Amino acid sequence: MKILVTGASSGIGFDAARALARKGYEVYGAARRVERMEPLKDFGVTPIALDVTSEESIDACLAATGPLDVLVNCAGYGSFGAIENVSLEEGRRQMEVNLFGLAALCKKVAPYMRERGNGRIVNISSVAGRACLYFGGWYHVSKYAVEAFSDALRIELKPFGVDVVLIEPGATNTSWGTIAADHLEESSVGTPYEQPALAEAAMMRKVFSRRLFSEPAVVTRAICRAVRARRPRARYVIAAGSRTMVFWHALLPARWWDAIVRLTGSPRLARWVEGL
Repeated sequence: MKILVTGASSGIGFDAARALARKGYEVYGAARRVERMEPLKDFGVTPIALDVTSEESIDACLAATGPLDVLVNCAGYGSFGAIENVSLEEGRRQMEVNLFGLAALCKKVAPYMRERGNGRIVNISSVAGRACLYFGGWYHVSKYAVEAFSDALRIELKPFGVDVVLIEPGATNTSWGTIAADHLEESSVGTPYEQPALAEAAMMRKVFSRRLFSEPAVVTRAICRAVRARRPRARYVIAAGSRTMVFWHALLPARWWDAIVRLTGSPRLARWVEGL
């Protein structure tokens, strides 16, 4: 079985590529920073350069891999900041990487899988595609869109024997939190949102640096189950706090949820977290 894992230079993508190769699959790891995937060679993974925002790069990557049995879309990043503060250029960039790059890959591999009558596409979404957190605006927009895109694609491809699976991780110990906090801080200084945004960024850095969340291996196990299962689930909700977050978001009135989420931008809460 031939598998392509995008975003394989770090975090969940790196861990998933390594784990799938260990299980004996022919795995290609793709990312912009090819040098970061060098350690994957020791596990039999073939690194390939890929910029998901470039059609030329996508075509070159797929030409190198040849026809795929499984596509695992892990590439993505988190850009946090108040909607008013984040430029539309950055918003478009978030959508290009997290949604349109993923969509472009799906569109490229779908015809072969459909014609063969077999194949699997595994899209890494997030519980951020099910509920909004403070200052997560464009990131949530991109992940809600990945959810809808994957649902639509699953309905369309199922009659042709192709499965589309969503993986919805909660908080995971990767560099994602630090990157999101940096974006939030940079976009908020000198704005009316500065105080709660800096408090939120400080809290994000603290909790991610303390490694209070699930390790990438937890998400990887769900990816492996989605790849190997005869009849995979449509969704795998996994990692720290994910089911709890989805449950309470569905149960609580919207204004209650909003009020609870805003508490995370409280300087008092940030000081409490700092003292942990």
